[in-house]
Amino acid sequence: MLFLLCLKGDLEGVHSICLDRTANICVSVRATNSDETREKVVFNPSETLEQEGSDREPAHHFALTWEGQKKKSIIQVLDEAQVKAAMKKKAGKKKGGGGGSEVGQPREITADDTGEFVPVLALECRGLEPYAFHPMGEEFIVTSEGGAEFSSDLTLDEGDWADYDDENDVSVGISEFVSKFVIFG
Repeated sequence: MLFLLCLKGDLEGVHSICLDRTANICVSVRATNSDETREKVVFNPSETLEQEGSDREPAHHFALTWEGQKKKSIIQVLDEAQVKAAMKKKAGKKKGGGGGSEVGQPREITADDTGEFVPVLALECRGLEPYAFHPMGEEFIVTSEGGAEFSSDLTLDEGDWADYDDENDVSVGISEFVSKFVIFG
């Protein structure tokens, strides 16, 4: 299944927020065929796990085996081309070829998106589904309206973050930060 991590927040003095594709991502997942969960599992979108010789799963970024299961459950972080292909495939399966979701392709969040959910990451999941995102810090790059970039000490785990763009004499902040996973298709 294709899951999209969607984020929203009220932006002040922010031109854009983008996900750092080299930073660790922390999510909680649950098995698709039982009540079993794993809290706060961490993976890196830039690191693909090595496949075992008999492994027929595609390259992936996280894997686990649920209790009583033989097959691995995996998370594969999709790049832009893979997302387009997956969305096209899922839209084609809908009657009349319609697009099965109002959620679009992952992208950066801009000042125009204040207060609106925006997809920032696409995950192809097999045998598990993500249900919570846990910001750990440094997974985002915020660009101020003046062009200054902020990435270190950018923690949103409390739902708010603020800093000051000295060069452009402007406050920069994110408040009311919320995340959710949406199933595409």
